[in-house]
Amino acid sequence: IGSDEVGTGDYFGPIVVTSAYVSKENIDFLLDLKVKDSKKLTDQQIIEIVPQIIKKIPYQTFILNNKDYNKYKQNDFNMNKMKAILHNKVLYELKKKNYYYDYIVVDQFEPPKSYFNHIKDTNLKVNDILFLTKAEDQCLSVACASLISRYIFLQEMNKLSKALNIILPKGANPTVDEIGKKIVSIYGKDKLNDIAKLNFKNTEKILGN
Repeated sequence: IGSDEVGTGDYFGPIVVTSAYVSKENIDFLLDLKVKDSKKLTDQQIIEIVPQIIKKIPYQTFILNNKDYNKYKQNDFNMNKMKAILHNKVLYELKKKNYYYDYIVVDQFEPPKSYFNHIKDTNLKVNDILFLTKAEDQCLSVACASLISRYIFLQEMNKLSKALNIILPKGANPTVDEIGKKIVSIYGKDKLNDIAKLNFKNTEKILGN
């Protein structure tokens, strides 16, 4: 079982966290799809292969929308605390389905002690975790979780873009600032709360503060 998240570096769009279970029988299937090289896959390739993956690979996903993200930030939840809570959530949901597994692997984004401190008030905890840096390169289940998260993130970005009738760019670059200004001019600044992570520096640039 592995988990990974997408969207934490993107101004627009949600954070998507997924846990995935890979049995020994499905390893060759995933290698044939080039899952091992997931960082080298384009978004278009991800859109093509992930529907095949989700038909065979058990997974659990949670989407943290922008409104909730901004609410948590106001309550002094930092990014790593949100990530830890969400990883724990999807891992717990997948683990309770009682698949036989050797390891639970999380792509390490901070020391294990800090991770567990973030979830200390949670009743339903997953404790038997192996934290690895660059886990996506070492563990097929983490690579799978990464691809599924990316696929769902792209779908969510597409929905937001259609609702606004403006294509939302990924990342947190100057193009993002330009599109942000355009959105504010059409829909007003409050719209950013629904579609963006307001604590990013982009907000100041967009609003000219």
